[in-house]
Amino acid sequence: MDELLKKRIDRALENLDAEQAYKVLDYVEFLQSKYGTRSRGPNPFERLADGVEDTLRVTRMPIAAIKGTREVFNTAERVMKGLADAGRSVVNELQQTSSPPEPPPGERPKRPAPEAEQSESA
Repeated sequence: MDELLKKRIDRALENLDAEQAYKVLDYVEFLQSKYGTRSRGPNPFERLADGVEDTLRVTRMPIAAIKGTREVFNTAERVMKGLADAGRSVVNELQQTSSPPEPPPGERPKRPAPEAEQSESA
């Protein structure tokens, strides 16, 4: 889908209230299931949030409650992404500090002198 069409759809959606916007979402999901045009699936956290949101809609919860629940899930997702990024950064830093430094290109790595190896083993 090109950017102009996306902007046009966004402008049309801005004028709808939440109930009408959910009807549009239902129709888009129907079209995706009918024509199999889903480009990327949601991540597990998004699937969970979508399932909770759908359950709240089926039980006819007020739109404000659904919106608040969705905001909680969005905040939790950002926290989890931050934790995952921090974990990756720690692992990368540990990998860099635990591996020996690479010799400059063209230089051979220095080997210990043979007598130093023998005295260590004795």
